Amino acid sequence: MLLDEEPAALIAACRQSFKIDSDRSAISRIGSALSDLNTFRSSIISQHSSQLQKLVRQQQTLNSQHSLTVSSHNPTSHASNILRLDTEKFRVAKQASDLEIEEERMGAELDSLKSTLQEVEEQGPEGGEALERELAHPEENETVLKLRIYRDLGMGVEVDPATGDHNRVIFQKSGDVHYLGRDKKMDLMFYCNMFWDKL
Repeated sequence: MLLDEEPAALIAACRQSFKIDSDRSAISRIGSALSDLNTFRSSIISQHSSQLQKLVRQQQTLNSQHSLTVSSHNPTSHASNILRLDTEKFRVAKQASDLEIEEERMGAELDSLKSTLQEVEEQGPEGGEALERELAHPEENETVLKLRIYRDLGMGVEVDPATGDHNRVIFQKSGDVHYLGRDKKMDLMFYCNMFWDKL
């Protein structure tokens, strides 16, 4: 009986009986979704590949900079710079200490000059008791004159508060300050020669 019917009609009847149109439509939608998914996946992969290449280039640049920095670093030069800076630091510290000592000395000298000025003002134009003392003790006046001459030459003396003796000489020349202690074992010629050399 089947052979008596048209094969095409039989196939069409079977297809209509199974109702595969909805399945075909679903398969078409699935195919379209897969195509979109592949397109999106390709786009993501392309973006990530571009970012990866960019990061690779940055890494190469950083590696080159690091290599250049390492090759240009000289440990010997660095140590030399550190030593030079330390030397400069100690030199500045010594200069600051010398300036503090000089400031204290000049402050003491200023106080002494203020006291002398006050005495002179109190004595008046005639000189008062101080003039009488100078006339009575000319050797003291000679000592004061010598001290003034030494001071003009850049030399000064410090008085020991305990004994009242002049036990240390101060030399000032070109901004430098030097100190010389008094030693009774040395003769007068030794100090004369040293003073002359300092001048």
